[in-house]
Formats: sequence, C-alpha cells, structure tokens
Amino acid sequence: MTQPSAKGAAVGRRIGIGLMYGFWKPRVLGAWRVPASGPVILAVNHAHNIDGPMLMGTAPRPVHFLIKKEAFVGPLGGFLEGIGQLKVDRDSTDRKAIGDALGVLEQGGVLGIFPEGTRGEGDFASLRAGLAYFAVRSGAPIVPVAVLGSTERPGRLVKGLPALRSRVDVVFGEPFEAGDGSGRRTRKALDEATLRIQEHLTDHLKNARRLTGR
Repeated sequence: MTQPSAKGAAVGRRIGIGLMYGFWKPRVLGAWRVPASGPVILAVNHAHNIDGPMLMGTAPRPVHFLIKKEAFVGPLGGFLEGIGQLKVDRDSTDRKAIGDALGVLEQGGVLGIFPEGTRGEGDFASLRAGLAYFAVRSGAPIVPVAVLGSTERPGRLVKGLPALRSRVDVVFGEPFEAGDGSGRRTRKALDEATLRIQEHLTDHLKNARRLTGR
C-alpha cells in the first residue's frame, strides 16, 4: 500500500500555520481532544474554500486530506502531493485513493475527510459512505470538526472565503467509534455506521454553534 509522506504533511502543517494565522484570526477550541498518537480521522464540515488549509494549520497533528483530483492541476498538483495530500476521483471507486487513505491510518497518521463530499452549506446534511468505510475498516476513531466563519461580510477576498483578518472558529469534538464493535463491513453495517456518524457530526455542529455564537 502506498504511504503518503508524513514529513510532507508536517511541512504542510507549518505552511498552513503561516498562511491561516497570517490572513485570518483562527480561534481553536478543543484541540486537546485529538488523540496525541495513533490513527484518527478528522471529519470536517465544508462551507469555505479554506477549510482544508485551516485544519492543516490549526490541528495539533499533521493531516493528510482527501482532495478532489480537479485540484491537482499544474504546479499546485505537485505541491499538494509534496505536502502529503491525497488525490481522489469522486466520480468513481478510486482504489488508489482508498489504499493511500488506509495507508495513512495503518501508519498511525491523521486522515482528513470532508464527509459531505463537496463545499456546500457545511451542515453535515448529506454524508457519503466513504467516511464510514474508512472508520470501520481501520478501527480509527473519528473526531468531528466544525469550521465556522462568515463568508457574507464585506472585505472577503473572494466568494467562499471569510473576510481577511476575520475570526474563524475551529471546534474539535469528542472522538467516537463509528462501528458497532462487531467488525462487520457489510453494506448494512456501513449504512448503520453512516447514520451513527451523521448523528454525532450534527450534534457536534449544533454544540459548536452554540459555543461560538455562530
């Protein structure tokens, strides 16, 4: 199985710290909830274009994100691969991406996933089954993450970005297990795990909004 560069992801984390704290004002809550070692999956809501880089710069550990293949164009593609990010074809069963993601978890790394699949309302209303598969297959705990920042205020750089120098809240939730403890990976088991995950993520987002006043 391929092993995306852990050193590259560490470099990506340093770049993320510089960019995110340089252009915005992240307020990070609950980062201590992320296990200090071992495999873990960060499940992140996706309402802003900076959600991925923001997590790379605020998570307490380097993160390997599954990123749509359309982003891997020209020099940006080489850069993303160099910092340990994973290319995925969202329109097919991308076995290489699956192997890369499982490889990250088998090596005790952190896998970042946008379970909604694409940028939208960021409310976890529609989840893809991939998150459940990775969690059940690897046994890694899931940490829900809410990235909350307004994109409607004047001063934003481009559509889909929070205003420059505005506060962006990043709230980490309690880790949880997606599986039912049986180790089953049947379609029924994955469907049940997806429902379980959606309940946890939705509850975390509600709590995060209440905590931050967003």
